Amino acid sequence: MPLQGFCSFLCCRHGFTVLGRDYGEKEEEESFELRSKEDEATCNGRGPLDITLTQPGRTANGPSSRSEIPEEMRSLIIEKSKGAIEEDAETVVKGWLYREVRGGWIKMRRHWFVLTQDSLDFYTSNEKNAKRLGSLVLTSLCSVIWPDKQSYKETGNWSIMVYGRKHSYRLYTKHFNEAVHWACAIQKVIDSKAPVETPTQLLIRDIQENKCNAEAVEHIYNHNPILKHTERPLYSSLLPFPYGSLEHTVHSAKGYTTLRDEAVKIFNSLQQLESAQDPVPLIQGVLQTCLDLRPLRDEVYCQLVKQTSGTPSPDTPAQLRYWQLLSCMSCTFLPSLSVLKYLHFHLKRVQSQYPDTEMDNYSAFISEALGKTKGRECVPSWEEIRILINRQEMICSVHYPGQGCCKLPISSHTTADEVVKKMKERLGLQLSRNIFALFEGNTYKERAVGGSTIVADILTRFENLAAREPESEHQWKLCFKLYCFLDTDSVPKDSIEVTFLFEQSHAMVIQGHLPASEEDLQLLAALRLQSLNGDFSTHTPSSRLEELFPSHIIEARALASARTAPAKPVRCPASFLTGALHAGLWNHTAVHKIKAEDDLRFRARLKEEGASMMASIVESWKTLQGRAREDVMSVYISVVKQWPGFGSTLYEIDFYISSTGSFSQRLWLGVAATSVSLYRQGDPEPLESIHYGQISSYGVSDSTTFKITAGDREFLFETSKLNEIAQLMTAYITSAHRTQRPSQRTGSENFALGSPVQELSSHPV
Repeated sequence: MPLQGFCSFLCCRHGFTVLGRDYGEKEEEESFELRSKEDEATCNGRGPLDITLTQPGRTANGPSSRSEIPEEMRSLIIEKSKGAIEEDAETVVKGWLYREVRGGWIKMRRHWFVLTQDSLDFYTSNEKNAKRLGSLVLTSLCSVIWPDKQSYKETGNWSIMVYGRKHSYRLYTKHFNEAVHWACAIQKVIDSKAPVETPTQLLIRDIQENKCNAEAVEHIYNHNPILKHTERPLYSSLLPFPYGSLEHTVHSAKGYTTLRDEAVKIFNSLQQLESAQDPVPLIQGVLQTCLDLRPLRDEVYCQLVKQTSGTPSPDTPAQLRYWQLLSCMSCTFLPSLSVLKYLHFHLKRVQSQYPDTEMDNYSAFISEALGKTKGRECVPSWEEIRILINRQEMICSVHYPGQGCCKLPISSHTTADEVVKKMKERLGLQLSRNIFALFEGNTYKERAVGGSTIVADILTRFENLAAREPESEHQWKLCFKLYCFLDTDSVPKDSIEVTFLFEQSHAMVIQGHLPASEEDLQLLAALRLQSLNGDFSTHTPSSRLEELFPSHIIEARALASARTAPAKPVRCPASFLTGALHAGLWNHTAVHKIKAEDDLRFRARLKEEGASMMASIVESWKTLQGRAREDVMSVYISVVKQWPGFGSTLYEIDFYISSTGSFSQRLWLGVAATSVSLYRQGDPEPLESIHYGQISSYGVSDSTTFKITAGDREFLFETSKLNEIAQLMTAYITSAHRTQRPSQRTGSENFALGSPVQELSSHPV
């Protein structure tokens, strides 16, 4: 019996011993840290594989006789003799510093600090027999926060923060250079330390080394409770994390403390899953924490593997909650390589132990998901989590021009390119020479989606936006549209692609991106009415003017008419007192009244101009009696094509300057199939046109500037559409390189003269 009790503390690793601990109700899975430094192992007479994990022992009557030495020092490094300061080669830096004191009326105390290769100690004085008051052991997990100006402004001293395993020191000095010197020295000692490992890491390594030996693997699991399911809380993380809080990081605003504390909190959340009525909020909370704190992803995977190993009642609804979270994790984040191998081994082991069960089904689903996951920008939405829990596919609604919509099955790994491919197959557009793309937008905004973007991330953003504005009428949606207009002349008349051209041309007209006369715009509006409603009838509901005609033209006419109308003079009452104060009050009231009258006059003129324009459009509509919808759409497209820049995607440019010295404001940058052109807003002819064959580089120059280099000329554009312009230019140039044959790459139409077009390094926008 004594032999059996002793063997229960043995691991499979030769010479690996866990000593007994007296920690009351705390369980065996509390993680420990050990040092694998060779010189420490040899000084204790052991080989490299003979490593002992120790924790400070306690007696029934209180602390042991070694209590005078810090607990972390006894468990991690060889003990030092207490008391005298000896001059030895291990001393790195020494000097007077102030240490922050908490809990008393004295905020700082002055001590003599000595930095060695193993610890940071402080004494009562710098005398030889001075008493050591404290010691902070330095390992690879310690961290240093460098001096900052905020602390200097508050205290008049430069401070550094040193985080250790059990406690931390905030140290102060009057001199900035001295603070930097101490921070550098401490960081150098930390960097020189061997990596700290936990028993979980060592056991994972043992499992990988013995994965082909089933008996050895079972022995590891049976004799190491830290690897198996538990109903008790976890008191420390399974993996090592750097000491210190997150208050100095970008995550401090979200209320995170330390990585170790967050790991323990997550394990508590995992255990709450077993009894939760609705697991979705808890699952999404864990995923959000892993998204914010990347180092915790491996920890959560290890915790889930632990809780799904050796379960007392497998395949019950409570135990399957862990598998549901593991399914969501596998579709959102990938662990590190070592943890990934451990996870795959665990899944195969479960499948062999529990065939034809829900655990088997979840294991197969997770294994497949791990092979497809590439990392997500957002955590899964509530709807996606509910679908993943049941191992099903999501249904995505994709709209396309002409008020059409397709329902497509997607997974958590489906990209925008895959959706575009499915949409082309559904709509019979596989043979089209034009390029299609997904767009995300609402009534007012729209932007193209990158081909590698995960569609589930887009749906999550839509869910978050809808939660912020639940009553908004302008909900976001996914649209499938033309992206690059490469060949608009050979589109078959009976193809749905004609509808795409018609609808997107009309959207360009409404946005004011078609330089045309008012007569042509009225004709286009009439053609639009005929295509929507057929022949004119007094009983047919008419569309709103802003859906047929560019609103900025109506506003410009109303504004010009309101300015030419004579304004009524405003007279000051005869009885009004004179004086500077009263005159100022009167002037303010008069100005406000004049502005209110001008606004009313403008609104009246806007209404009159709108009614007049609508009457003209209806008269043109009447002349289209009997025209079929296909014929009307063809005429509409032919009118729009009269603009030489048809097919260009226009972007508003706030400011433009070239290397020749010319500059201008408020322009359009048109990105087309063969060139990039500059237009004055409303002018049909370009100011400047740059063929792609002349461009040597392009890309984002800084946060608001887009730069194009063509030979010895440079063009700089101030715009907020930096990434959109770069992506569209890349799509056109790539398409041109694919379609051109080597024999055709001559003259001005050669897209590959010299070196290929280089995209400048993009700065974050």
